[in-house]
Amino acid sequence: MSTADANTAPDAHTAVVIDAPGEHRLVPHEPRRPEAGEALVRVHASGICGSDREVYQGNRPEGYVRYPLTPGHEWSGTVEAVGAGVPGSLVGRKVVGEGFRNCQVCDRCHAGDTTLCTAGYEETGFTQPGAMAATLTLPARLLHVLPDDCDLTAAALLEPAACIAAAALKANARPGERVAVVGTGTLGMFAVQFLKANSPAELLVVGTRNDREALSRRYGATDFRTKDQDLPDDFDVVIETAGSADAAQVSAGLLRRGGRLVLTGIPAPGADGLDPTDLVVKQLEVHTVFGAPPDAWAHTVRVFAAGLLDPLPLVTHELPLSEFSQAIELVGAGDPKVGKVLLRP
Repeated sequence: MSTADANTAPDAHTAVVIDAPGEHRLVPHEPRRPEAGEALVRVHASGICGSDREVYQGNRPEGYVRYPLTPGHEWSGTVEAVGAGVPGSLVGRKVVGEGFRNCQVCDRCHAGDTTLCTAGYEETGFTQPGAMAATLTLPARLLHVLPDDCDLTAAALLEPAACIAAAALKANARPGERVAVVGTGTLGMFAVQFLKANSPAELLVVGTRNDREALSRRYGATDFRTKDQDLPDDFDVVIETAGSADAAQVSAGLLRRGGRLVLTGIPAPGADGLDPTDLVVKQLEVHTVFGAPPDAWAHTVRVFAAGLLDPLPLVTHELPLSEFSQAIELVGAGDPKVGKVLLRP
């Protein structure tokens, strides 16, 4: 599974710090004692995604990163200590945690839309210290407790899964509907699993590489096509996860009149847009997702605990923190053999 044995180079007292775009170092790490309302988590693994690569390269949008920074917004771990006001029963429990540091008092937060918090953007691993370190201290209210017998390596992928859970909840796919997923990366494979759990009549996956067909079918796809093949135009629900320049158009083209579309990918500026006339004439229902609110996290943990999510086949590399630069290169190399890359302290 890995190009390096994470246990041969333990980084139990270190953390990755990105000082500025293209500049990082491994520094000594001292756990921060949890204050009132906080918990200290011993990190098991932290995943790397395209947004972490953006942080390292310096092309993350302004206001969505603050240097110097310890990255790491996808993680799993075990609670080691809690501050005042936090139940002591959390200590020793396996957990994952929400990334958005919402204010909890604005109208959007009160409505449960914490990713739209009007107090401004704050997120673990982007503007607040992340999990590419031995430990992570964060508000205990952001934690979601996992089953005691769960695999923490698999659980490290529950953050991207939660983002797709948010998409699945918005899509509201009903049993017997014809559903499709555009994109075959980590998000796409989670979308297949969430949609499969709703007992669709058909589940189509559209990608760019035929080598993802076997995994797509393993997760429940009934059909697989590349986007240059003939595609249907009568599906009820489509979840887009590709983020490519034409992904939104391809996705909308799969839908019947009155169909439901959820966009999760963030393409580069200048991507092909959706035709407003087409949207109106076909009466398409379009939703977007950026991050995961609490209900999506809770849904993800329930589905994971029920055995309906299988993240482990998506993990191809586990590396120690000291190999952060190699991990970043792997994520951006475009090698079809590279799936999810995890860093282990």
